[in-house]
Amino acid sequence: MKKNILLPAMLLVLIFSACSKKTEHLTFAAISDYAPLIPGKYITYQLDSLIFADNVIPYDRVYSYQVKQLVMDTVTDNLGRKGFSIRRYIRKTAADTWVPDNTFFAVNTGNTFEFIENNLRYLKLTEPLVNGGTWKGNSFIDTKSSTTNFQYLDNWDYTYDSLNTHLVLGNINLDSTLKVAESDYSDGFFTDTTFHTTTYSSSNYSKGIGLVYHRFFHQEYQPSTPGTPSYSVGYGVTLTMIDHN
Repeated sequence: MKKNILLPAMLLVLIFSACSKKTEHLTFAAISDYAPLIPGKYITYQLDSLIFADNVIPYDRVYSYQVKQLVMDTVTDNLGRKGFSIRRYIRKTAADTWVPDNTFFAVNTGNTFEFIENNLRYLKLTEPLVNGGTWKGNSFIDTKSSTTNFQYLDNWDYTYDSLNTHLVLGNINLDSTLKVAESDYSDGFFTDTTFHTTTYSSSNYSKGIGLVYHRFFHQEYQPSTPGTPSYSVGYGVTLTMIDHN
């Protein structure tokens, strides 16, 4: 009787093939790629600040400046973590002298990027950097207290959108950017008799540079009460990078 020698040979081939396969590892961009913290690094922005109030004339007022954010020295925060101070300078036009305006603090924890501005700590980025990744970016901010006036920052779901995309800002072409959709909220249908609020916020980061574009807007409508007419108030900020090193 003939023995079937083909079957064992085929099994050996399959076993050898399975053993020779290399394990594939997914690789993701690091936070430091999109938020580099290097002393001496700066980004210059066009800052357009909007103040809106329909009970004040003019209703819409836009104030335009140039601001420069410069990474300064390393700093240890109250949790013992290494971070960096970031000095902001401001001027009205390019012909004016830079004037120190504010100081921020930033830290890369290894899997998050925190930015502290006016004593508010934001989780701006988190790993892994993947489309659809989401996190509570304002979780360190007291949004519940009636004395803080930060209720509109409550429960924001930061979400990665449009990773590794091309972006044009004026005459600046950026090859690899990511967008963080931070808030796009409106609490129902607008009526003349109910309180209404709208909030929008998003940020774009470019690989090797940092934050290159940010847009924020918040508006509240207050219905009329006896002796007080209805009115809307709001403010917005747009940061657009115009220069960097």
